Amino acid sequence: MKIEESNVVETNDYRVIIYPASRPFETKEAKAITERLFDFLATWAAHGKPLSSSFKIEKNQFIIVCVDEEKEMASGCSIDALGKVMREIDEEYQLGLFDRMKASFVENGEVKTLKLLDFKNKLRNGELSKDIEVFDFSKNTYLDFLSHFLLPLEKSWAGGIS
Repeated sequence: MKIEESNVVETNDYRVIIYPASRPFETKEAKAITERLFDFLATWAAHGKPLSSSFKIEKNQFIIVCVDEEKEMASGCSIDALGKVMREIDEEYQLGLFDRMKASFVENGEVKTLKLLDFKNKLRNGELSKDIEVFDFSKNTYLDFLSHFLLPLEKSWAGGIS
């Protein structure tokens, strides 16, 4: 299963796990993370059964892991194994992958990330344009990710902040 850029419409609704970094990846970091995840996912299994999985780095800042659970369900132990690898990557590159108290958005074509409190304050104070698009890291299926990962402010989770 590949989820790289494609015009093919996916028919299976894969499980998605999103790891948002607090900053863009440097080229060497993206290469090392890609190699590490290819190696891990090639052997990723649940109860000894291989998991059909893939990943992509989105916007040079977000790691998106997909699992086809129609073939084999990812178990607690397999999710823990993925979490362990992601924590190692996070510690090595200081990416903030597990910091959920942040908001990422696109302003003037550029991905920006702020602490959640700062983001809310800047929205309330009018320091951020109402034309921004906001990322939603809570998406857990691939079809939801495709259609709702990045939304205009008013249609996003942040639309009610005032």
